[in-house]
Amino acid sequence: MRETLERAFHAARMRRHEYAGLEHLLLALLDDPVAGKAIVACGGDIDTLRAELVIFLTDHYEPLPEGVEAEPSPTLALARVVQRAGLHAISAERDRIDGGTVLVSLFDEEQSHAVYLLRKQGIEKIDLLEYVSHGIVRPSLPGARTEDEAEGPARDPLAAYTVDLVARAEQGKIDPLVGRDLEIERAIQILCRRRKNNPLLVGEPGVGKTAIAEGLALRICEGKVPEVLQGARLYALDLGALLAGTRYRGDFEQRLKAVLAALSQQERAILFIDEIHTVIGAGAVSGGSLDASNLLKPALASGELRCIGSTTFQEYRNAIERDRAFARRFQIVDVPEPSPDETVEILRGLRPRYEAHHEVQYTDEALEAAVQLSLRYLPDRHLPDKAIDVLDEAGAAHKLLPPEKRTGEVGPKEIEEVVARMARVPPRSVSADDREALARLEPELKATIFGQDEAIETVVSAIQLARAGLRAPDKPIGSFLFAGPTGVGKTELSRQIARVLGVEFIRFDMSEYMEKHSVSRLIGAPPGYVGYDQGGLLTDAIRKTPYAVLVLDEIEKAHPDLFDVLLQVMDHATLTDNLGRKADFRNVILILTTNVGARDLSGRRVGFGGELPHGTATGALEKAFSPEFRNRLDAIVQFRPLGRPEIERIVEKNLAELKGMLAEKKVELEITEAARAWLADHGYDPAYGARPMARLVERTIKRPLSKAILFGSLVEGGKAVVDVEGGEIAVRT
Repeated sequence: MRETLERAFHAARMRRHEYAGLEHLLLALLDDPVAGKAIVACGGDIDTLRAELVIFLTDHYEPLPEGVEAEPSPTLALARVVQRAGLHAISAERDRIDGGTVLVSLFDEEQSHAVYLLRKQGIEKIDLLEYVSHGIVRPSLPGARTEDEAEGPARDPLAAYTVDLVARAEQGKIDPLVGRDLEIERAIQILCRRRKNNPLLVGEPGVGKTAIAEGLALRICEGKVPEVLQGARLYALDLGALLAGTRYRGDFEQRLKAVLAALSQQERAILFIDEIHTVIGAGAVSGGSLDASNLLKPALASGELRCIGSTTFQEYRNAIERDRAFARRFQIVDVPEPSPDETVEILRGLRPRYEAHHEVQYTDEALEAAVQLSLRYLPDRHLPDKAIDVLDEAGAAHKLLPPEKRTGEVGPKEIEEVVARMARVPPRSVSADDREALARLEPELKATIFGQDEAIETVVSAIQLARAGLRAPDKPIGSFLFAGPTGVGKTELSRQIARVLGVEFIRFDMSEYMEKHSVSRLIGAPPGYVGYDQGGLLTDAIRKTPYAVLVLDEIEKAHPDLFDVLLQVMDHATLTDNLGRKADFRNVILILTTNVGARDLSGRRVGFGGELPHGTATGALEKAFSPEFRNRLDAIVQFRPLGRPEIERIVEKNLAELKGMLAEKKVELEITEAARAWLADHGYDPAYGARPMARLVERTIKRPLSKAILFGSLVEGGKAVVDVEGGEIAVRT
């Protein structure tokens, strides 16, 4: 409204008029988009009106005398029109006054020349009200035109609301399609049917559904299609353009009907609707008006319109499958995720395009690394989309380097850096070849976990067996039961395996799953219960990070129903959640820890003697776990109680960590042999294992040191000596 008034006063000022009247206002309204469309829709002609208004203003308004300068004042009629427009907007509960409302208010000044000129064009107040309120124009009006027609000359609806994919293919703007011959052949076969000739491409996001439609456009362009499709045009519907600017009821339906009419006039036109689930409900408003899907149904059923749709499995179930009448008009074409080998071939086909864009060369090793690493570290997405993204990102990263650092080549190392950044994992953890990690796995574990060499060797050999491809492919990498007293390193060994291999460490405490109903938290609540649509904690964790070390701590505390769930994991490496989604455990190291049988072990001599062969369950384990459960384990790994040599090594490990912390504070720590012996004697409890050691070091050494660092002699750094005085640890600074 403000802009319209400013234009009206500007028109009066430029003509040196003393007053700004209704004719100035009408002249300004001709440039208002809403008022202009309303005038044209009701049969008026903007150019004729403008010419007549200019003549009237020139002939009937006297300009100010020369030398007199004054701002034009509004006439009383202009003030009344503005006031009425404001009242109309308030009664209609609108937060702004548009040009259409002002135009309607103008008609109340019937004696004005502005209203005379409007009626001369055949425009009446009732017609303006119908258009402004409902977007409806009386068919009897001789010059009446729709809003789309009012925008200018009649537009081609296909040019306005669709994209010609065949034309894009002719211009070389579509990437080549590698593979997918079966899917394209199936789609072509459906298109050649007499009725219901509408293929629906259904697959996970990123598997290449849109690429198949573009590949069909390429085939049509190259003439590699049956005679019935020779010379066909494939139009991709732009639903956003259809909806954009639709203010009034009927606008959307009118546009879509125009598109369908234009398609029906072409003998071999095919409509492609990407994300076809979005047409369910599109354009519908309250009051029972039709949405896009209901407008499409008659044409789809008769075979007059050939339509290709694409959607995901989830959206198909949620939206399309519920509308059975719409779903039955389509024939489903499953689009599976390509295998790693097929994805490498796809990348080879796309390589020239990306090399030309990024001005780099991709090595064959880089393509294979992009597939393998995206498969491992980006599990929530699908091939080939994620592998293509990695390749594209690596090229972009190379392009951002300073010119002197660009090598002109992207290899596995650059791919590893990109994947590490995309997956938010440390770069050293991401490697296309994990042989180095496997080679150092055993020595690193033995350097960190003390006194459990036999347990480490058992686990490492099983992991190496799986990595060498000598295990059944449909099982986890390894399924182990770690049995032994508390505090001997069962959970710590699991954590260190994940660290060395560079995979995720996932831990569930089974004390939280003691009740029967709590087991459903791992795989999701059944239908009818709260949280049914949220999936399970365990299945979601593995679907998100399928390369992981999974630890179920203190498994004996879990409800027996959980063991039944684990049977299929250990046997077939799959687990299905409440939503029907499968979690893949083939790249998971499954570790269960238990304290069952710890008393039996403590009664035996230290180490693995003849009376307790490795891998043999004790009587307590046999009572706690069923035969079918134990039979599916790769090994029951017995952890021995710690001896004196192991305790001394744990003391050294704790003290080494403390020295590292103090070095940052410029504090040198010296520990006497007597202090080391005292810590070894007092820091180990057969009932609690090595866990009391950390608490003992904190109580006897760290606390006195913290006070000295904050308030005492070590504020600026210095040296501290730990010794034994009077049978207790003493810290001298």
